[in-house]
Amino acid sequence: MTTGDQVLRHGGEVAAGGWRRAFPAVEASVPVARAWARELLAVWIVAPVLDDVLLLLSEVVTNAVTHSDSGRSADGWVTLRVSLLSRVRGVHVEVADDGAAGGAPVARPAEAGSAGGRGLWLVSEIASAWGASPRDDGPGRSVWFQVLE
Repeated sequence: MTTGDQVLRHGGEVAAGGWRRAFPAVEASVPVARAWARELLAVWIVAPVLDDVLLLLSEVVTNAVTHSDSGRSADGWVTLRVSLLSRVRGVHVEVADDGAAGGAPVARPAEAGSAGGRGLWLVSEIASAWGASPRDDGPGRSVWFQVLE
């Protein structure tokens, strides 16, 4: 199933256009990506939804930087795409990276006492829909999520 098919199955059709920006695959890019998305979306969606979107965006960008080949390369990049949904009020966020040998990301509960490991679990709990698929524009993968108002 492609990302587009899964998005449509869950009721959120991605509007044409949107915004796209590449960031170096380093931890310092996470707050920069978050600020960029906040500036874009603050006029389009209500504050509680924006807070959820920014939390999940931070988690997915952090995962791309930490667990993908993009973050393992000195010149690695992650690409962030943010779009408004056209038929329902909400946001679609997609983070593309160079993939990883471990395969597709999976949401699982964090181990007790663990300082990390909750990113995709949060995405699965808060997002209206989410998934991962191979990139359309080359090697790697995209992790996406949607949050509806």
